Amino acid sequence: MRRIYFWILVVFFAQSAHLQMSAQNNIVDEVIWVIGDDAIFKSDVENARLQMQMRNQHMTGDPYCIIPEQIAIQKLYLHQAKLDSITVNESQVMQYVEMMINNMIENNGGSKEKIEEYLGKTIPELREEYREDIRNEQIVGEVSKKLVGTVKITPADVRQYYNGITKDSLPFINTTVEAQIITMEPQISLAEIDGMKAKLRELSDRVTSGDAQFSALARIWSQDKGTATRGGELGFSGKGSLVPEFAAVAFELNDPSKVSRIVETEYGYHIIQLIEKRGDRINVRHILMKPEPSQAELLAASSRLDSVRNDILAGKFTFDEATPYISSDKDTRNNNGLMVNQRNDLRSDRVGTSQFEMEELPGEIAKAVDKMQVGEISKPFTFINSKGREVVAIVKLKSRIDGHKANIADDYQALKRMVENQKREEILNKWLTKKIKETYVRIDPAWQNCDFQLQGWVKKD
Repeated sequence: MRRIYFWILVVFFAQSAHLQMSAQNNIVDEVIWVIGDDAIFKSDVENARLQMQMRNQHMTGDPYCIIPEQIAIQKLYLHQAKLDSITVNESQVMQYVEMMINNMIENNGGSKEKIEEYLGKTIPELREEYREDIRNEQIVGEVSKKLVGTVKITPADVRQYYNGITKDSLPFINTTVEAQIITMEPQISLAEIDGMKAKLRELSDRVTSGDAQFSALARIWSQDKGTATRGGELGFSGKGSLVPEFAAVAFELNDPSKVSRIVETEYGYHIIQLIEKRGDRINVRHILMKPEPSQAELLAASSRLDSVRNDILAGKFTFDEATPYISSDKDTRNNNGLMVNQRNDLRSDRVGTSQFEMEELPGEIAKAVDKMQVGEISKPFTFINSKGREVVAIVKLKSRIDGHKANIADDYQALKRMVENQKREEILNKWLTKKIKETYVRIDPAWQNCDFQLQGWVKKD
């Protein structure tokens, strides 16, 4: 299943550039596949192949067979999502997009300009492009979860799988780490907060008086870049998919001409306007403003955390004891700061566990733990958290397992996940084969001579 989702992700990003490349090349594109009501273009395949080359990713097999098949598989999943009315949490989509953008910036020396110059797009443009790609990836994940249901694996299944693999074919387990974190949010001055609230009140008054449209102001002022380009519109959401403080106010709104009071959440400060209610779902616009700490406030937080680190090293208290009282990270502070892999990435076997490969950690955290010894505590550093806020942190390396060939004694859980993934892939392949039979598929004769992963693409007369 990891192979399927890897390819689906590749084609998501390749297809997002389809129209742009066609326009740049000033050519009439060629339809090579038709699946249902959707077309697959030759340029989609070329874009995906070029993306692979840019990333130095090796492909076993003919790209002109593998890539269009995976695009078609993606379309089958998305079609099923429409039938089942499957949606995803828009705020989670934007969290993941922000994480991607922040990691790209961090990996390029903290320079937004380098990213924009290299990719030929502004950061807001990249956010919007990635938002659609990540949403589709998560929709595919939700469809597959619904199709697969619960997969139960016994120890006997794992042993049978392990014993059936030759030593030369044993999977390589990449280096993984467990890390604990204490974060501290810099104190934001009251003047900064008051100024931000005053601006939000001014914007609210302009909408209420009819001087300006909420959507127009959101495009200019909202710091939620994922929704600002859509006039602040979130799309239909249930109460459970919104942060509680935001949901409580949004679901009280009844008049689309009114603007809510200012709402504080972990993301910053918002004003909200109702668009439409449908049963237990709601569609609203919002304007988000995030208070920014000054350099002096960041230095003060760093100094406080450095004192905490020194006290831990001096034996006054332990890292575990300090975390629930000091850390501002509500996701980890009640678990001794232990980080949980929440990447929402179907390619990773570690999602939901405390195990991370180095590339799965936020960039600055990965840099901090890369050369650390187990038990060592980093010096304070700043990073952008999943809420898009700049915070100060220290991390402790709890464990490190260096890369190695899998063995059942040390890697039972990893092997168990491999067996689970194998079972899931069998279920999904069975569903895909059935779906292909039920779907109109036409492939240009020049693209039919392939050893496809799934049967039934080429319809027999």
